[in-house]
Amino acid sequence: MQLFIFKILDSRWLWIFARILLAAVFISSGLSKLLDFQGGQAEMRAAGLQPDWLFNIATISVLLGGSVLLLIDRALWLGAGALIVFLLLTILVVHRFWALEEPAATQAMYWAFEHISLAGGLLAAAIASRSRRRLHTALELYYGATSR
Repeated sequence: MQLFIFKILDSRWLWIFARILLAAVFISSGLSKLLDFQGGQAEMRAAGLQPDWLFNIATISVLLGGSVLLLIDRALWLGAGALIVFLLLTILVVHRFWALEEPAATQAMYWAFEHISLAGGLLAAAIASRSRRRLHTALELYYGATSR
C-alpha cells in the first residue's frame, strides 16, 4: 500500500493537479479584476491605493503572471515569490486586523491567516519544484552514465 501511495505522490499528474489547485485562487482573483476592471479599481480605492488603475493593473499582472509560472513549472520559485510578496503586502495594506474594531478585526485576522497559509503552500511548491528538478537531473546523470 505504501509503495502505491509513493507512486501517486511521485506522479507527474498529481504534481500538475496540485499546482492547479494552488493557482486557482490567484487565477480567479486576477481574472475577476481583469474582466471587471471597474470593480478591481473600486477594490484598490477601498484599500486607499492610488492611482487605482495602476494598482489594479499591477495586481492583475502579479496574480496572473505568478499563476502562469506556477502552472508551467518554469521559474516557479519566481512566481511563488511574487505571489508570496503580494499576499504579505495585502495583509499589511488591506487586512490590518490590529488596527480595526471588532467584528471587522476578527474577520481581517482570518483573512490574514489564510494569506499566511497560502504563502506556506507556495513556498512548499517552490521547494517541491526544485527537489523534483534535482531528482530528475540526478536520474538522467545516473542512467546516462550507466547506459554507456
